[in-house]
Amino acid sequence: MGTLYLVRHGQASFGAADYDQLSELGTRQCQALGRWFAGRGIAFEGVLRGTLKRHAQSLAGIAHGHAEGGGAMLPEALLWPGLNEYDSEALIRTVHAGPLAKPDSPEVYKAHFRLLREALSRWMAGQTQPQGMPSWADFSAGVAGALQHVQQTHSGNVLLVSSGGPIATAVHQVLGTPPETTIELNLRIRNSALSEFSFTPKGHRLLSYNHLPHLDHPERQAWETYA
Repeated sequence: MGTLYLVRHGQASFGAADYDQLSELGTRQCQALGRWFAGRGIAFEGVLRGTLKRHAQSLAGIAHGHAEGGGAMLPEALLWPGLNEYDSEALIRTVHAGPLAKPDSPEVYKAHFRLLREALSRWMAGQTQPQGMPSWADFSAGVAGALQHVQQTHSGNVLLVSSGGPIATAVHQVLGTPPETTIELNLRIRNSALSEFSFTPKGHRLLSYNHLPHLDHPERQAWETYA
């Protein structure tokens, strides 16, 4: 039996011109997770990640922290486009015409995510097809392919670095959660959060979801972020 460690990327740059870029805090979050893995003697026989910049930067932070904590060098990552996040702006455009206000206040921030919830629900139901995005069925298939690859290729510890949407989709596939629950799982997952599946060639089983053991220290209370 193996263990698949699914990690959401560190804090990115929400509201900036280029969201797909880790903040300084996002880098520190991932380095702390790498040190946590090393401190518990967790080594990996395989690594998968999405192809977005924030995935690459998050994995680099984890690898840095793992080495700093005395861990072994991580295996070369297998790049898996099916682990890339959906395009939230394209989704929102299916339910909201015109530009969105910059998320610079709690009210605007909440309005953004209300629209995203509605857009995700319609996309998952097959009611909309956001421009430049795969269908929900194809998006889900990309995640399923990554899980199947892990089952067929590995038997030990595997690290997977991705985003909230694919990780919530993976949990949906393992537990059979309805769309409404899957959306809430997606929007509540925290930056650099760790989820765990046990796996055999027959399938995956959920062990934990969305926890931050590497930030469980008084000095890191302010490191918990969502966007």
